Amino acid sequence: MSPLFAQAVHHAIQRDDRYRPEAYDLVRVALNHASEMFRQGQEDQHVSGQELLAGFRDYVIKEFGPMSLTLLNQWGLYRGLDVGHIVYNLIEIGYFGRNEGDSLEDFDGGYDFNTAFTEPFLPAKDRQSSPGTTP
Repeated sequence: MSPLFAQAVHHAIQRDDRYRPEAYDLVRVALNHASEMFRQGQEDQHVSGQELLAGFRDYVIKEFGPMSLTLLNQWGLYRGLDVGHIVYNLIEIGYFGRNEGDSLEDFDGGYDFNTAFTEPFLPAKDRQSSPGTTP
């Protein structure tokens, strides 16, 4: 974690202590991953809340495998809105920017963390067939 980002996280946690520093770092890395997934080669690297959540899911599953849900919960992340709160905490202190039309509500809904981060690791016969839950 860069010193500048560590300082931003420190300030964000002083304002909102629901999330561990690891959660902030994960969201930052997942944002970069989502930009690469959805905006590779484009000048504008901005992604929507739902695109960030898709990139977040993809990155977390690849990085943490069957431990994904356990780690997310330990770091205070239980749903997409938690990812949004981290993004908006970093926006409020000036570390991230936002586009007009972006809102915290963009992170609400989406997918269920329990399903998205456990189902890909279940035996095939126990998986539901829902899009976006396979690694």
